[in-house]
Amino acid sequence: MTPLPPRTRRRSLVSGPVRAARRLGEIRRAQLITTYGVGAMIAVDNESFLVRGIDSWDVSQAPVVVEPRLSDQLHVYEFRLPPAPDPDLAKDGVRAVRFPEWYSCPRCGALQPYRKFNPPAGRAECSNCQEGLVPSRFVMACANGHLEDFPYWQWVHRNNGRTETGSCGGGLTFRSDGSTASLRAVLISCSCGVSASMEGSFRRTALDDLRIRCGGRLPWLKDAPAEHCTEAPRTLQRGSSSVWFPVVHSALSIPPWSEGLAKLAAGLYSKLKDEDDSFVRRYLRVEKILEHHPAYDPEEIVSLIRERRETERSSTEQGPIESGQQDAPRTAIYRDEYDSLRRTHREDPDVGAQDFVCEPPAGSTGPLRESHGLGQIMLVKRLREVRALQSFTRIEEPGLAAMPRHAPIWHQRQTWLPAIEVRGEGVFLRLDTDRLRQWEQLPGPISRARRIRANHDRLLHERAKGSDRPVPSSHADPRYVLLHTLAHVLINEWSLDGGYPAAALRERLYAGDDMAGILIYTATSDSAGSLGGIVAQGEPDRLESSLRSALARAEWCSNDPLCAESEASGADGLNLAACHACVLLPETSCENNNILLDRATLIGSLDGSSPGFF
Repeated sequence: MTPLPPRTRRRSLVSGPVRAARRLGEIRRAQLITTYGVGAMIAVDNESFLVRGIDSWDVSQAPVVVEPRLSDQLHVYEFRLPPAPDPDLAKDGVRAVRFPEWYSCPRCGALQPYRKFNPPAGRAECSNCQEGLVPSRFVMACANGHLEDFPYWQWVHRNNGRTETGSCGGGLTFRSDGSTASLRAVLISCSCGVSASMEGSFRRTALDDLRIRCGGRLPWLKDAPAEHCTEAPRTLQRGSSSVWFPVVHSALSIPPWSEGLAKLAAGLYSKLKDEDDSFVRRYLRVEKILEHHPAYDPEEIVSLIRERRETERSSTEQGPIESGQQDAPRTAIYRDEYDSLRRTHREDPDVGAQDFVCEPPAGSTGPLRESHGLGQIMLVKRLREVRALQSFTRIEEPGLAAMPRHAPIWHQRQTWLPAIEVRGEGVFLRLDTDRLRQWEQLPGPISRARRIRANHDRLLHERAKGSDRPVPSSHADPRYVLLHTLAHVLINEWSLDGGYPAAALRERLYAGDDMAGILIYTATSDSAGSLGGIVAQGEPDRLESSLRSALARAEWCSNDPLCAESEASGADGLNLAACHACVLLPETSCENNNILLDRATLIGSLDGSSPGFF
């Protein structure tokens, strides 16, 4: 990968009249990170568009989001909020391109590229029928992230030996009689006399069998040339979730970076990163930055900015993180967070606005240690999380792929990534280490975790076929499965007892040789995230009650005994006793795609062969 370009001052030069871009629609800033990010398709009325790469965005007025730990790990200079729309102009800083290019007319049935309909300006209509056009329902993608229109002409003419598009001179029509919900009812016809239904087009090898190869197109990146690609293309529905999976990295703002002198220096860094020490000193004096902070030494700020500049330079010279290194930032970031969550950080009126306040509950936690094996409870009364979009994948979910092939979000390498910040609160629970070590060495938990691990390793190796990259091993062990399942049942319970929608809560798992904790926190930036309700769930008396209730619910599922006795359930058999009726959560709440779950780790198996931790 190429290193970051030199940091240069940006200047905006405008000459002549500027034509306002067409206003397509509005989405929230957070959706540009999680739902409609770069490379994702978004429907606007009866049209469909692809969000373009960040090198085409206008971020001149976009606020900078500061999170030094995350920017260092992702090897970028800074983060920026996605541009917000200007109410007075038809522009919002985010560009889009029409995709798919093929449309059909529901009246005359014509199926062809959009431009051939000769639609009036600003309206997607058939010029002959004055009927609103419909974007193609089907697209072609590959696991390397490339995206193209579905090859309708080759599909229809696959049995008559024609391989060159349009060689018969005919035109295509699209019909769906609605007689059935299957693809057999979707008929593509050519005026030359041949026709075919879409039945069979979604088979994994359907396009490859016809010698239809991936063209390596990157339509969301302006002027990006097609890449050489040997990956077999797949047919997908335009609105399928498999078309776009975001690769999002996040970090909590923790001390010392989240308060005091370090926080002040981090906020100034984006303005002063290109200046020498003498300029920084002059800026602090002229702008009276320390007027309200007399205890801070200007030389300490100069030193912090210099250290950050040197650290940043060394990390960015390595280039962006590669596909196989997606866990590297998480490991370092989670380790720091786990250590901070275990320590008390009380609110200090002398510090000013704090991003992290964490303290133990007032009541005694001794009974919970004895009855439920909880080693520590911490109430996180204030937290800030930064979530950055680093890349995206197609077809293969990042959490399930062995070495997910990340698609680029820029054509010209950028020094920043789009990100959002979320403020809220949470509860951190750490399991008793001695009790946990005794339990995870028992034959029953080891055997059940080994079954999940075997399925996970098999999937990782299957998806790595044809690749020369090393295949990581599954991280499914008794400790991880226990912590993951515990977080899920508590989120489900608190959504009932505390009045939170489950999608408003989020898990963060700290599992490792010397880590055994979970953080459950509010995942939205609205009023539901900071009213103290989630912290109240961590008070010992209420926590004991909710934990007992959650475990009681986990003992019985409406799908039992099928759920409890399952040998493999969920996506690709990566769960055991876990289903939508008992354990699974909304996708926004789970950090690992609802896999590696097993109720038996909590309450034991039905046959008694595997004891539960509780």
